[in-house]
Amino acid sequence: MSKILLHNIWHRDGTYDIQIENNRFVAITKTKALSEWNLADDIQVVDASGKAILPAFYNGHTHAAMSLLRAYADDMPLATWLNEHIWPAEAKMTTEDMYHGVKLSILEMIKSGTVFFNDMYFAWERCAEAVEEMGLRAVVADSFIDRGDEAYANAFLARFKAQQSLNTDKLRFAIAPHAMYTVGGDMLRRCAEVAREADQFLHIHLAETQQEMDDSLAKYGMTPTEYLHSLGVLGPKTIVAHAIYLTDNDMDILKETQTVLVHNPCSNMKLASGIFPSKAVSDKGLRVILGTDGSSSNNNLDMREEMKFAALMAKLRYGAEALPATQVLQWATADAAAAFGIDAGVIAEGKLADAVIVNLKHERMTPSFNLTSNWVYSADSSVIDSVLCDGRFLMRHGRVPNEDQIRENAERCAFDLLKRVK
Repeated sequence: MSKILLHNIWHRDGTYDIQIENNRFVAITKTKALSEWNLADDIQVVDASGKAILPAFYNGHTHAAMSLLRAYADDMPLATWLNEHIWPAEAKMTTEDMYHGVKLSILEMIKSGTVFFNDMYFAWERCAEAVEEMGLRAVVADSFIDRGDEAYANAFLARFKAQQSLNTDKLRFAIAPHAMYTVGGDMLRRCAEVAREADQFLHIHLAETQQEMDDSLAKYGMTPTEYLHSLGVLGPKTIVAHAIYLTDNDMDILKETQTVLVHNPCSNMKLASGIFPSKAVSDKGLRVILGTDGSSSNNNLDMREEMKFAALMAKLRYGAEALPATQVLQWATADAAAAFGIDAGVIAEGKLADAVIVNLKHERMTPSFNLTSNWVYSADSSVIDSVLCDGRFLMRHGRVPNEDQIRENAERCAFDLLKRVK
């Protein structure tokens, strides 16, 4: 049984001693001298003086293996980026490439405070293998793009059904039709049906560009949101990435269906996709969380950056009081954990022990007037000392086990891939 005592750590309004047993916070009490504790021999005591504990991050949308394509194709719009660069490169990727790409992404996520990611890509077995080896949480899904091949579609659905026997507390398998413009209506409907039958997540891109909106209106006489709703795709376990182009009726539909929206501010800016209507969706009471998208359209997986840019974009569009630090932090932590049914996202007794421990003596955290504001607006990943997931340290004092080997393997795979593409 794992037992940890975080001694003299800053939490909310003062210093506390926080006890972890197995995978949960079991007691949070005002700091007292270690001599006053009746400590068991098997408890790990961590002197956390000068440090603070904060909720870890939950990344609502990414393509983890795409870290191998970081800086491969930049400074171009989405359609050009996908059609002329990314998809041709992905066609040359091996499952071994994807495995090492996922491990690189997980390394980066851990080092920037993320303990969960919702992934849409390929080679689900290798992605799951990497997740289990590195100890964090994930929802993993193979992305489906229509080939007009009924046998291929049937095999995809059958594989999803078979995956459901492999779900664990920390690793679950979703279904991920890529987007309305890459998957036909019948297959979208079938994906939604099997997801509901399995009580599992459906992960899809939605309303990412003005072109998608225009094409949908021309082809179906409906917005992308209305179209997916007509097929039964939307619902409380449907995770829609981007959702930039929304009408009032779209927002009403998303509210009614309790669909989860994933805002990806850095990717949206880099691809010039558009500005997320953060005030409008907040005013409507929609479920919103944050994501990074893939490394090749961001180009990192730092959720703290997503918080900052989400807040700044909202302020630029709506005014300085829009999307305050407390709200955007909640999108990245408690709201995201809740969206995926994870009993975490806050530091509280009884909750799963997911957390980041940050260095309050770091220059970016000084002066310490407001910890939340410093964390959202001024910090970077260098302030993170340690990361906990499920009551276990994934990183201690800035180091993750085997990180040098993970980087070297990914570098080798990336350059081998580049040779095959060219």
